[in-house]
Amino acid sequence: MEKQNLKAYLESADFVDSDHPMVQQYAKEVTYGVNSILDQVKYLYYAVRDGFRYDPYRLDFSKEAMKASSLLKRDYGYCVEKSCLFAAACRVIGVPSRLGFANVRNHIGTAKLEAVLQTDVLVFHGYAEIFLNNKWIKVTPVFNRELCEKLNVKPLEFDPKGDSIFQEYNEKGAKFMEYLHQYGHFEDIPYEFFMGELIKHYPHLKSKLQERNLLLIK
Repeated sequence: MEKQNLKAYLESADFVDSDHPMVQQYAKEVTYGVNSILDQVKYLYYAVRDGFRYDPYRLDFSKEAMKASSLLKRDYGYCVEKSCLFAAACRVIGVPSRLGFANVRNHIGTAKLEAVLQTDVLVFHGYAEIFLNNKWIKVTPVFNRELCEKLNVKPLEFDPKGDSIFQEYNEKGAKFMEYLHQYGHFEDIPYEFFMGELIKHYPHLKSKLQERNLLLIK
């Protein structure tokens, strides 16, 4: 892929705000003293994966809260926020990045989350894509090690040679997650499209979603 085609994936955006001072500082601190780009990406991956607890119960859909820089003000986040921060940090170190989204079915989702959503389908699950070794690879710096161990699932490791998307099975061989629909990849969070899909799939939450601020369950 020509460098010109990668330009958009290196520039700061509304949500992937890689030019924000906090994001710049975070990326530089995590990669300080690390020489190779490959190792820098690896350090960023694990820093985001395990440095912020995956928490789907405190969701703030306001535009400000969904920015990469906003995640750095707390120690928890969910898939879209964590992938957004990873993508932004990668752009800081000069690695092209973009966001991918899909609908997935959670086979061992917690009862309280399914009770709120009224389904085991998670809409607009977010992950990241980075351009390494002249190809795009998918990475998911979302589910922290502690959570995976609790769910008896192997944590997703960083693999520079191929995609690392989702644990299809847990360690006992039972079905864990499956992809149902791919939305494709984007330079930034497609905010209105994202909110529209949430409202379409979770119509009972429409009024709260339209307020752009939804607190599920603590």
